[in-house]
Parts: sequence; structure tokens; C-alpha cells
Amino acid sequence: MNNARSLRRAALAAALALAPAALAAPALAQEAAPAVQIKPKSALAVNTNIQAATLDNGLQLIVIEDHALPLVTVEIAVKNGAFTEPPEFNGLSHLYEHMFFKANKAIPSQERYLERTRELGLSWNGTTSDERVNYFFTMGSGRAEEGVKFMADALLTPLFNEEELVKERVVVTGELDRNEANPYFHLFQAMSARMFWKYPTRKDTIGDRQTILTATREKMEAMKARYYVPNNTALVLAGDITLDQAKTLANTYFGPQAWPKGKDPFAVDPIPAHPPLKKAEAFIVNQEVKTVSIQLGWHGPSVGKDPASTYAADVFHFILGQQASSFQKALVDTGLALQVGASYYTLNHTGPITITLVTTADKAEQAVTALKAEIARFHTPGYFSDEQINTAKTLLAIDFLYSTEKTSNYAHTVSFWWAVAGLDYLKTYLDKLNAITRADIERYLNTYVYNKPYVMGVLISPEQQKAIGLDDKKVNTWAAPIKPAAAVKVKPR
Repeated sequence: MNNARSLRRAALAAALALAPAALAAPALAQEAAPAVQIKPKSALAVNTNIQAATLDNGLQLIVIEDHALPLVTVEIAVKNGAFTEPPEFNGLSHLYEHMFFKANKAIPSQERYLERTRELGLSWNGTTSDERVNYFFTMGSGRAEEGVKFMADALLTPLFNEEELVKERVVVTGELDRNEANPYFHLFQAMSARMFWKYPTRKDTIGDRQTILTATREKMEAMKARYYVPNNTALVLAGDITLDQAKTLANTYFGPQAWPKGKDPFAVDPIPAHPPLKKAEAFIVNQEVKTVSIQLGWHGPSVGKDPASTYAADVFHFILGQQASSFQKALVDTGLALQVGASYYTLNHTGPITITLVTTADKAEQAVTALKAEIARFHTPGYFSDEQINTAKTLLAIDFLYSTEKTSNYAHTVSFWWAVAGLDYLKTYLDKLNAITRADIERYLNTYVYNKPYVMGVLISPEQQKAIGLDDKKVNTWAAPIKPAAAVKVKPR
């Protein structure tokens, strides 16, 4: 079990390498890749084996049929996570994920639960992220029905044993301890709290220590009643299974008789919108680090409101990450930065745009000035070429295709996009990606970056801060909305 968001942050922080584009696996990043566009008729040309059906109780059944190996993955995805958490529930989606793998009415104890996983030969885990919690088992296809029943028992009849709850509260806060040992975690947490200033807990998956340590069985039951209803859930069956077999299993163990439809959780308790940033601001985070890390963060597109900008963001940020990009040349090749990267994280409830630069204390102010100048030039003719746009599309498409090869892993990708953006977004991703133009990228920048307030965090040791005379007043002079640079007209020869 893991907290996907916190582990993602920790991994990013350790290497200070920004996440790849939304649907992409880790970038192949060959700079010399040919500018050849991949043009499948649709993403279904890649995944004709993805089928979906809706049960009478509202449960979404998703089947990924692949008979190459005698394996089946059973996955449950729920639209739950940090985005559903007011302060009094901050971190409890993750705690609930831990309690899922415990005793239930069919499995009387944790010991028996673990024994049953061994009997079934399961590979199993769960993750919690901003807008989805998922649980999954992979087993031999000959035991698929037993695996589905095992999942149903855990999902529908958890006991939330008090003794186990006390143990898991400590386990979850132990994950928080490990995150807090990473100095970069403090920068990411502070950035998120300021970027999403009115509802910070709804972006904080790891959660509040005291809230976790005082969590009660009643709160677990409340979460189950609110979010763990069939009409807020997807059942993914992936691997050596047919749609007819999947429908039979789904209706037997998750159908209306076993699991009645619930109230729409988001009609009962609507998710508040994150208000825009009021002004550009900068702040300092002190940790014992050798380098200086500077991160800028903007509110990016919400995929449910502006899906077109999410494709443009994927293409553009991929371009920025390539070693031969103007961005890398101006900042890394000149020696101003040790590393620089940019990302957009696709979410339904305001995805963040982040740019992170790593430098040394003596170059920090100069590097910030150069970074802002580069951002101002993003839109100018020649900053990136048509060939770079086409190469980005090609490599992103290759990454997407590669991510579909291992069906047990692809099930997690499918459930994520079901929760965040819907299956149609996933199915049409390659088509929409391939249609992105320079004008779409410029629209993305004008809508979300240029002349928009942002947050700037500076991670620096106290000693280095003192050595360069950096204080709150001075660091705030570094932050101001960035205007697009005037385009330079080239006279014809």
C-alpha cells in the first residue's frame, strides 16, 4: 500500500525531476527521434479490448480483455481522495485504504486475510491520490471468481476493527515521518498550501498527523457510506477474461442485490472550487540542503472544464523537458541552473502547473531573473519548432502505447482516467494529442500562465540564506506576474 501523491512528491523531490506529461509513462526522451506523427484512427485502435458497461446500481464495469497470459487483475477504483477531504477528514482516505486490507464479515482477522491472499496467489496493493483511491489483486485466471468474491467481501463488509485501526494510524503517520525526512517534501507541501490557499486539505493526500492519529471507526463508516457506493465506483477486470464472464461476476458479487445504489456523494456534499490566487507571492523554506531549489506554481486547467488545454500542456511541457530545447539551453547549458523542469498534473479539480529550477546560492537571484525571462519568451516565434511539436507528439504517443503493454499495470492507468477525466478522455487521447497546434499551446499559456498570479517557493539552508542576504522582503521582489515578451519581427532579407 502506498500514498501515490506523497510518494510521487518524494520521488520528484529527491531527483527534482518533474513528472512527465499526463498520460505518458517515463519519457523515452531521445532528442534525435524522427518527427513522424502516429495517427491511429483512435485510441481504441490500440485498445479494442477495452469494453465498458454500467450495472443497474450505477457501478461502472470496465473490461480489458487480454488472453496472452493466464492472469486476471481485479481492481476497484473509487472517486475519493484528498479532493473530498475537509480538515476534519484530512488524510483519512489514505487511512481507509490501509483498513481495506483487514478483517471483514467473511474474513475474521488480519491473519486470516493475509493467509487467504497466499492461498489465492495474489499480488495486491492499493494507492491513494488526489482524486482516486484504488485497490487491486492479480491472480491466475482460474481463480478469478474467488478473487472477485475476495474483493467484494473487503469492499462491502469491512469491520474496521478498533485494534487494527489503532495500528494502522501509526503505520500511516510513519509514512508521513518518512516524507518529512525528505527536505524537498517541505517545499512541495508549502507550495500546495499556498497555491490552494482556501481549501489546502483538498490537495493534501498524506494528511494531518493529529487527524490521522485520532481517527475513529465512526469516521471510517462515514466515508464508506458517503463515497463507497456503486454509483461512485468502477470495477476493472483485466486480463484473461471475457466481457460475458466479467458481467456475470460483476452482477453476482457487486450487483444491485449485493450492493444497492447510494446517493450521489457530490450532490450531497459538492466539492468546492479552488478560488484563484489573489497575487503573486514568494516565500522561503529552510532545510539543510546544499543547493537552492526554486519552484513556481500556477493554477492550471481542470480537465472537466478545459480538456483542450490539458493536451496542449502535455505537448508543451514535454518539449521543455528535452535537452535540446531553448529552455534547457538557456538555463542549464549556460550554467545558471543545475537542473530545470516543468510539468502539468492533469486533474478534474484544478491541476497544478509547476516549474522547478535547481541552482546554487550565489546564482539564485540571477537564475530567477533568467527563468522568468525564459517563461516570457515561451510564446515567441522560434522558441520551439514545428519539428519539436511533432517529435513531442510522437514520443508521447509511443509512451502511451508502451504503457498499455502490461495489462495488470494498464488497469491502474484506466481506473485513474475513469476517475479524473472519464473513459472518453482516455479513448480519444491520441487523436486529441495529435491535433494540438502552436495556437493551442499559445492559448494555454495565455489562459494559465501569462499575467496570472503564481506562488514561488525557495528551498535554501539557513546558512546560505544568510550568506546571500535573502529575506522575506527581498524574495517577494522576485515574484510578479510574468508578461509575454514582445515578439521580435525578423526583417526579410
